[in-house]
Amino acid sequence: MADQDARSGEDKRPTGIPALRWEEPPEGPVLVLLDQTRLPAEEVELVCTDAPALVEAIRSLAVRGAPLLGVAGAYGVALAAVRGFDVAEAADALAGARPTAVNLAVGVRRARAAHQEALARTGDAGRAAAAALAAARALHQEDAEASARMAAHGLALLDELLPAGGQRVLTHCNTGSLVSGGEGTAFAVALAAHRAGRLRRLWVDETRPLLQGARLTAYEAARNDMPYTLLTDNAAGSLFAAGEVDAVLIGADRIAADGSVANKVGSYPLAVLARYHHVPFIVVAPVTTVDPDTPDGASVEVEQRPGYEVTEVTAPQVPVTGAGGGIPVAPLGTQAYNPAFDVTPPELVTAIVTEEGAVSPVTAEALAELCARSRQVTIS
Repeated sequence: MADQDARSGEDKRPTGIPALRWEEPPEGPVLVLLDQTRLPAEEVELVCTDAPALVEAIRSLAVRGAPLLGVAGAYGVALAAVRGFDVAEAADALAGARPTAVNLAVGVRRARAAHQEALARTGDAGRAAAAALAAARALHQEDAEASARMAAHGLALLDELLPAGGQRVLTHCNTGSLVSGGEGTAFAVALAAHRAGRLRRLWVDETRPLLQGARLTAYEAARNDMPYTLLTDNAAGSLFAAGEVDAVLIGADRIAADGSVANKVGSYPLAVLARYHHVPFIVVAPVTTVDPDTPDGASVEVEQRPGYEVTEVTAPQVPVTGAGGGIPVAPLGTQAYNPAFDVTPPELVTAIVTEEGAVSPVTAEALAELCARSRQVTIS
């Protein structure tokens, strides 16, 4: 893995660097990632030549976001196959890199299945590798198309719930083009509202401890000339109390069969606030984020991140002194509780918006019907 192509992040042009792309230079195929840990200070790319490099990029959050992790996982399998590495070993390592994000495992399985099928049918490792790459590319394109459809369905729902326009939307973490082959999930809905002239204000939670809202969502909002305001996570309650929030839009890393939603830690408190203040709480995610094999919220494996992410603060281009590579903000030896996600029960979710439409109220039966409908569309 190597850094390439550092660029200034000062201008307000939409970035010309995609979050992820496959390239085939003379020295061999590579997967190129926009290093999200370096934003917004600079746009720097990481070049992954093998699955272990991609696993490290996923764990370090250089590449992140549920839909994009699925795409990255599929390309990782293809990379192992094309370069002649052990595909099964690479697939297992990739699928386990972030256990809560179900899309990652879905993408890995899809590319691995294509590889296995072609290998069994032809006995040709080259054709099998090509099949894995074709599966990854197809998933990448499908994700871009799903993003556009989610934005349309989400905007229609917002217009139904808030017909007067002037929508003030609160969001948490990052759900834009940095997590997707398209323009994202929840952020794509807010962006569609902005383009339609109906977004009055995008409230952006900082999203502690790693500040994906401050570093990434604000970065994308600024580049799209959206009216946005950044706030600390613990200031959200005062916004609700002041009547300044019309809707909450978040993404999801896993949706259980009963409609429980695992998303970036801090999402559940927003759902409680939204319910108390009678504000719609809307989850936007592709159908692949719905996991029928996870029956309920209690069954979701919540990833525990290193404690130094809480006890230290990291910032691009700032000298560091902490054990985790950051600036210490707590006494040496302080223990930290650092779950990457929390789980919101379905009764607190107003609607789940997918590329196949919206589910409201959120029930196990409605989600199962949605998934069945999605499979029929895929097959046809």
